This record gives sequence, C-alpha cells and structure tokens, in this order.
Amino acid sequence: MRSKKALVLILLCAMFSFACRYIVLPEGIDLASQDSQGWSAVATNIQSGDSGLRIDLTIRNDTNDWSAMAAVPDKPALLSVNGNTSNCATVFISSGGHRLAPGFQMRGYISGTKAEPVTQSLYVECEGARLDAGAKLVIDYIYFTGQFNYYEPEANKSTGKLEVDLDALVADLTYPVATPVEGLLQSPDATITAINDVVLTLATVERTPEGLRFGWKTANQGAYPSYVHIGNPPVIGADGIIYGLYEVPDLASVPITPSGGEAEWATEVSAPQDVADLIVLLSVESGKQRLYANYAIELSGY
Repeated sequence: MRSKKALVLILLCAMFSFACRYIVLPEGIDLASQDSQGWSAVATNIQSGDSGLRIDLTIRNDTNDWSAMAAVPDKPALLSVNGNTSNCATVFISSGGHRLAPGFQMRGYISGTKAEPVTQSLYVECEGARLDAGAKLVIDYIYFTGQFNYYEPEANKSTGKLEVDLDALVADLTYPVATPVEGLLQSPDATITAINDVVLTLATVERTPEGLRFGWKTANQGAYPSYVHIGNPPVIGADGIIYGLYEVPDLASVPITPSGGEAEWATEVSAPQDVADLIVLLSVESGKQRLYANYAIELSGY
C-alpha cells in the first residue's frame, strides 16, 4: 500500500515538475470566512511576430491559503480573437512546485538541475496567431491548498481556469506581495513550533557571492530526540522570481535534535545580489512526520 501511495505522489509531483508540500497559515490567521477565488493571471507583455504570439504572464494566489498550481499538462491554452478560437501549445504556467503565500504573485521560478539551473519565466506561445482588440486567453490549471499529507497527495486538489484579457496589459506590478495579509509575514527572529514541539529559529542570515546562507537552530524540550526537516528553503523577492530549485524536504539532511538539547545546521540558496525585499518560503515538518507547515519570513535589510 505504501508503495502505491508513493507512486501517486510521484505522478502528481511530476505534473508540477517538482514535489508537493503540506502547508498552513501561521497561527492566528483565519481566512476561512473569505471566498477563495483560485488563482488569477494578468498579461505583462505581448510580443507579436511572423511566428505568432508570446504572452508573458504574472500569476497571483487568490485562494486565501498557501497554494501550489500548474497548468494542466499537455493541454493547450485557448486564444479567442474576433470570435475565432485557436490552440496555444506552449504553456509555461506554474508555481514551480512551490507553495506561494496567499496574496503573493510571481512571474517565474528556477527549473533545470542543481548543476544547470534555469530561470523559467511564465508565458504562453501561440504559433501563427495574430492579436486584435478583444483577444482573451484561457488556461486550465490544477491547484492544491491547505493541508498536504504525503500519504494523501490528492487531498485539497481543485481545478480552475485562468481568463486573461489581452487588451489590459499590466507592467507596473509590485512583487511578491500583491494583497497584504495581516500577520502573515514573520520576522527573522520568530520562533516556530515544529514536529514534537521542537522550536525552530532562523539564527543567522548571510549574503554570499552566490546568494544567501541561512543558519538554523532547533531546541528540543521533549523526552525524545527528533528530526525537523525543512528542505532547502527558497526565496522570492521584488523581481517576482522564486529562487531555489525545489527538493522534497525529506531529502535534505538535517541533524537530530537530542532530548533537552539543541541542533544547528545551514542551508543555502542562489539568488542575484540586486534582488531586494526577499522573503523566505519556509516549509517546516509539523504535527507529525511528513506533514509540512509553511511560513513567510521577511528578510528586511538583506
């Protein structure tokens, strides 16, 4: 049975090109009374040439929860112009497997491999298409919200359609926070309660030539030793790109925190030096094994 569930997870995560994660809002934030609108998108630029159209997009998490999304694999987007509909076969629309905070927006992520990372912009190409007034783009997508259980990977799955008005190009967006959520952003010195009530803190933040180095510390007041997996946390900044190739949090090595003791370790993420307003998208093993809660840690001044 366990092998079958693991296979389902692998197949789902392949749809996102990355693995999935369990995430919740920080304690004290309740958005349940607000209606989820799924994800939304706006066109930021359109290039028209002899080969057709390239439409650059920004996507925004309007689910009122942490959420990951991706266009339905192998399904073209639909372009409607003057009553005629055509397929757009090239569709790069995804959160890159990462869970994005509610109210955040993004325009790209890191794909490829550790040895050869690639910045993947979000766009759609429509071969042979022409642009005219009133044109619209429709993209079918899937998304996950709320709690994620490694053993129930299809929980909290929904579908939606991104409907983009191509007459309304938006070039002056602010990243990554589009709609502020009170209490969502945590300070670097915030304490986070992880699995088995182990307390996790971000002890140090250091700029490196390649990006950022984070020093993590755990304190265990419980009766038993415990691991706290957090993976290699990515960051997102003022350019709207999520930096950090996603990995399953369980795969990143962490030291065990002994009963009544502490543990320390470091993670690194590559990011350009000139990207400001960085926020860590932190995934923390919480509740029980292979359940992950997400936190947004604001790195003011780094």
